[in-house]
Amino acid sequence: MKSTLHSALLVLVLTAVAAAKELPNAPSAEITAAEFIVRSTLPAPAPIVAETKVVDAKFVSLALISAGSTFADSYTTLFARQNWLAGRTNVCNMEVQSAYLYGTHPTVGRSYAVASAKTAASVFAAYYLRKHHHKFWSAPLVANSIVSLQGVTQNMMACN
Repeated sequence: MKSTLHSALLVLVLTAVAAAKELPNAPSAEITAAEFIVRSTLPAPAPIVAETKVVDAKFVSLALISAGSTFADSYTTLFARQNWLAGRTNVCNMEVQSAYLYGTHPTVGRSYAVASAKTAASVFAAYYLRKHHHKFWSAPLVANSIVSLQGVTQNMMACN
């Protein structure tokens, strides 16, 4: 039964194809195989863009702003240690906002080591993104500056 159905379907398909070939306006009857070949032109070469320097005045200025704000944050964080050593009780005498970085009573060495690491990481990330032509290459420097300036403001308000 299956083979009979397959045979009938094959006869119907072949009949339809043969009938379409006999039509007067059939494209296969009028067009030769050579007319199906499409010729295209080569695309125009991309214009050569001059490479810009990765480290320019804009990069250096943003890096200096980021570094300055980070070291200012570390410097003002040391106010908590000074207050703790002096025994002051009405002002902050321990680091609470980022104690995981500085410790509760930050030392000078640790405070500036954290600032150096944060600055180096943001400058390296910005350099890498700019070298690879990323649109938002300045984001690490700007984000580091914003976070550090917020820390400076908080330290000045609470610990000074």
